[in-house]
Amino acid sequence: MSGYRIVVVGTDGSESSMRAVTRAAAVAAQEDAKLIIASAHVEEVERGGWSRPPSHDHVSDPRAADTLGGEGYILHGNAPVYGILREARDKAVAAGARNVEERAVNGAPVPALVKLVQDVNADLLVVGDVGLDSVAGRLLGSVPAEVARKARIDVLIVHTAD
Repeated sequence: MSGYRIVVVGTDGSESSMRAVTRAAAVAAQEDAKLIIASAHVEEVERGGWSRPPSHDHVSDPRAADTLGGEGYILHGNAPVYGILREARDKAVAAGARNVEERAVNGAPVPALVKLVQDVNADLLVVGDVGLDSVAGRLLGSVPAEVARKARIDVLIVHTAD
């Protein structure tokens, strides 16, 4: 069996999830694999419109803000999720990953990550261990535990505590 070809790592921008990004990047570099960095987000859409008025602060051209509404961030890439992905990409490249792709995926983290690994035919999913040992994680389930149960590929759970 050859090594991993496509590695997916999830990040929410937290310091611990960035440690998982760094570890995933090291694995991708070692395996000469493609690294897909994913950050899940939930769109605020209700019945075809925005559930609250969109902020136009992130769109530099007011005409674009009027035309694009809440999706203006796509043009400029300034939404929080894109900032998280840029930071994660920088960390991944610094850790040795050469083929890096960023993905903002819509939905809650577990179903979004599981769907993404299926869509891209990934070989490995990397997540941090946050929530695994917490009371809430044991009672309600944590992202690492849930993806380990639901993903049908190898899952690397990175120990992210100091």
